[in-house]
Amino acid sequence: MIQHIALTEIILYVNDQEKSKDFYEKIFRSKADLHVPGMTEFILSPNCKLGLMPNAGIAKIVSPILPHPETGNGIPRCELYFYVNDLQLEYDNALKTGAKEISGIENRNWGDTVCYVADPDGHVIAFATKTS
Repeated sequence: MIQHIALTEIILYVNDQEKSKDFYEKIFRSKADLHVPGMTEFILSPNCKLGLMPNAGIAKIVSPILPHPETGNGIPRCELYFYVNDLQLEYDNALKTGAKEISGIENRNWGDTVCYVADPDGHVIAFATKTS
């Protein structure tokens, strides 16, 4: 384990911060811990946060060196892989929330049972449990 990293924050670039905030509040069944213009954050665990940043905000930092993030909307740019206690509950909640179904619950050859969905921007979300 890397000892010198105290906190991890994963930041997704999103087209519509409000829409994404609402989506993830429903996925997590919890309000955002921070919601201000330009950044929304969810504390996932004591050492991990998920951030949502509008494409236009990060473009001010990375463009023109890198392509504007809005050119990647709908293209899977990352995967959030969450181990959960009740896989069926999370899968059903995600579909009810409006997540796009990618792959239903299946035993995978790496030893997990996993389902895959996508958020409004095409980011992949996997819910998993260890296969017995």
